[in-house]
Amino acid sequence: MSDRGKAAARLAVVVGGCLGGTAVAAAPAHRADMGLPLYEVARVELPGPRNRFDYQSIDPKAERLYISHMNADQLLVFDLKRRKVVKIIAAPGVHGVLAVPRLRRVFASATNAREVLTIDARTATVVAHAPAGDYPDGLAYDPLDRRVFVSDESGGVETVLDGTGHRITTIPLGGDAGNVQYDAGSGHLLVDVQSRNEVAIIDPTADKLLRRVSLPRYCQHDHGLLVDSPRRLAFVACDGNATLVTLDLRTMQPIGHAAVGDDPDVLALDPTLQRLYVSAESGIVAVFKETKHGLTKLGQSFLAPYAHTVAVDPTTHLVYFPLEQGSRGGPELLILRPTR
Repeated sequence: MSDRGKAAARLAVVVGGCLGGTAVAAAPAHRADMGLPLYEVARVELPGPRNRFDYQSIDPKAERLYISHMNADQLLVFDLKRRKVVKIIAAPGVHGVLAVPRLRRVFASATNAREVLTIDARTATVVAHAPAGDYPDGLAYDPLDRRVFVSDESGGVETVLDGTGHRITTIPLGGDAGNVQYDAGSGHLLVDVQSRNEVAIIDPTADKLLRRVSLPRYCQHDHGLLVDSPRRLAFVACDGNATLVTLDLRTMQPIGHAAVGDDPDVLALDPTLQRLYVSAESGIVAVFKETKHGLTKLGQSFLAPYAHTVAVDPTTHLVYFPLEQGSRGGPELLILRPTR
């Protein structure tokens, strides 16, 4: 999670603009506004107070979107077909959330309780609690070993759980932990070590750190992370210098970098359309097209205050942004569709 104080200050200077015919504020003057290849489909009111959301996770088969309403201490279960919240699960300070359809489980980091909740996806009830360090945040799932990895941001470790949600061990990272992702191509885990400007590579079978990939030339404080295993690429969002680094997973070397919105946070990928979405604490969203050689930017624009969390449905290609303050004053889910 990035520094909201800095992001709020940067939002003070905005001018009028538009997105798909809907009036919004444009990007701060020091960022070029390229527009976004998206148009509005719907705005759905969300329950709860007008405060911070965090990570999301989609189960396409069950047509469910799980939304962390962090400062409301609630995990929202949103029905993608009916476009309504069908369940609210208590989760103190919930940050990360990860749906694992194969297990029929959802894992959520209840940061204020310093634990990970295991949720039965069929009943939306909590079936297990596990200690997860000082500040549990992002999560990843290893389908081969059936293990869940949880980044303990301030504790500087990865907490490892089995598929039933019970803690197995911890893996020291030697620095503050950012997001974590599983790479199906290598069978390894990648973790941002944000205080070292590194990506750590973990062997999930041996539960040990294999190597570190340094990014100091391109990256300051790597927090966001997304892995595209089939194309052997990883994308690292550096919130200290508003930069997105492309990492070649075959050579473990950076092959490109691009400017994004200030304080980039959550990334989402549409694998079929090959579109990468990078959302930022500053409310600026960047959209890229994956190519054989990396990324091409399709657009970048201010979307909404603190539009720092994004999810994309790989089946419908719809893009989801939960907003603290929507068009009617309360929280809402902004649903967008990509243009061709």
